[in-house]
Amino acid sequence: MTADEAWKFSQCFGDKGDTDNITEADIISTVEFDSTGDFLATGDKGGRVVLFERNQSKKKHNCEYKFFTEFQSHDAEFDYLKSLEIEETINKIKWLKSCNDSLYLLSTNDKTVKLWKIQERQIKLVSENNLNGMSHYTKDGGLSSLKLPQLQLHDKLISAQPKKIYSNAHAYHINSISVNSDQETYLSADDLRINLWNLGISDQSFNIVDIKPTNMEELTEVITSAKFHPLQCNLFMYSSSKGTIKLSDMRSNSLCDTHAKIFEEYLDPSSHNFFTEITSSISDVEFSHDGRYIASRDYMTVKIWDLAMESKPIKTINVQEHLRERLCDTYENDAIFDKFEVQFSSDNRSVMTGSYNNNFMIYSNAVPHSGGGKSVYKSLKKRKKFENGHSRKRGIGKNEDEDNRQEEDEENDDEDDEDEGGVGRRKREGGGGGGGGGRRRGGENGDEEEEEEDEDDNEDEDDNESDELDNEIPPNKDSPSSQSEDEEVQEEIILQADKSAFKSKKSGHHLMRRRMMSGNGSQLGASNGREFDDIDFKKNILHLSWHPKENSVAIAATNNLYIFSTL
Repeated sequence: MTADEAWKFSQCFGDKGDTDNITEADIISTVEFDSTGDFLATGDKGGRVVLFERNQSKKKHNCEYKFFTEFQSHDAEFDYLKSLEIEETINKIKWLKSCNDSLYLLSTNDKTVKLWKIQERQIKLVSENNLNGMSHYTKDGGLSSLKLPQLQLHDKLISAQPKKIYSNAHAYHINSISVNSDQETYLSADDLRINLWNLGISDQSFNIVDIKPTNMEELTEVITSAKFHPLQCNLFMYSSSKGTIKLSDMRSNSLCDTHAKIFEEYLDPSSHNFFTEITSSISDVEFSHDGRYIASRDYMTVKIWDLAMESKPIKTINVQEHLRERLCDTYENDAIFDKFEVQFSSDNRSVMTGSYNNNFMIYSNAVPHSGGGKSVYKSLKKRKKFENGHSRKRGIGKNEDEDNRQEEDEENDDEDDEDEGGVGRRKREGGGGGGGGGRRRGGENGDEEEEEEDEDDNEDEDDNESDELDNEIPPNKDSPSSQSEDEEVQEEIILQADKSAFKSKKSGHHLMRRRMMSGNGSQLGASNGREFDDIDFKKNILHLSWHPKENSVAIAATNNLYIFSTL
């Protein structure tokens, strides 16, 4: 996604009136595109699932959806053994890849996962028969007057049927479900356990992670989210309230309590305070579509992790740094416990997450990208040439190819010097022959001021060349200077999913560049419009989804569904 692509409002579904009295059951609790992007599903706190279909009759380069169907997925229940009320809220929806005209998806509330089959049926009715009012036969009679009954298409009906119900496997509230890449199994995670299911078997599951201690008083962390790897069916990850992400391999052990990798960033104990444990709790994790990166979201930041580096994230984006000084207030109104989601773009380079005031942010090109091989080769070639000419300043050695080229140049220069009766390049300070090289002095009585001017000009040229190469060459991630450069160019696109979007049919967004400093705050000015006193914590964007093939996003804002796109 490039910075010049303009995000604009496309659609809004839901109550468009300025009503403050919103029914609790109408609040959207999850939103999800299918693998093709042609269908979009939402779940609400009333246990309903609403499906939308891509409007193919519109322009090709346009992102518009139309209502497809709606059905009641879950109902409120009561557990009499535990005296516990089970809410009908749809916590998660995950699509399955379809191999026919039917659609399949998984939906879950706090306790039960259901597999739904949605298909379109044609209703046919008998249009002609031999009955004519009260008389069974016509007046003429005879066999020639008899007609065969005929069926004609009367209507189309979209039906939703629960094919499987996976219940009685979780003692705690289910927070996430994830379908495996093999499309045969899926996992469901609650606060302390992760279960592995076969889609065809609903009466038994296999427990693959169990962090419940023998003594519940020793409980120090809970599972907050779990996801399967998008390409490798044996890998999955889960995040915890301690701010750690654990990657497990199901080939190693049947019970994956011992992780293969743990992604955790060291935090200085001196910087810990009362809210550190709450704000560092990861609310959502997501694999990139190529399976190389992980995006994690806690209350304050979004972190991008490389699966090859566990010690620290490759980038930390301060999303809500402006709330750090007012965490006491967010703790009092329970806003600090909001669980924001994070999404990767279709090209795996940008990430999206939500905030307050119905704002959601898109961080374009947040994931490092090496580009094409040819351009990288050219950049590296320029960089080697540049480093070779400035090894004294940067302290970088020359490689063998450069040494060979330098020796050949020196031999050619020495031959020129011998022919002209001059001395070698290494002894040019004291004098030498004239006309041997462009940067040599004119002779023993050469003008020293002219030489100093030449050196100054060369230094200016070197500086200009250095600036140009710094803009072209991808910097070294380990150097502090390169990290500051990356932070400066990181772009944050802020959009607002509110009533003004569909009224004005304008995007209402602005682009902003800001420096992101890991754990040290962000340089946000008052012009950002995100002063604490102006924040409405009830208008929070918790649930969102990115189209799998294009730059279109679906945003759940209370009881409304917004579609934004660059098309």
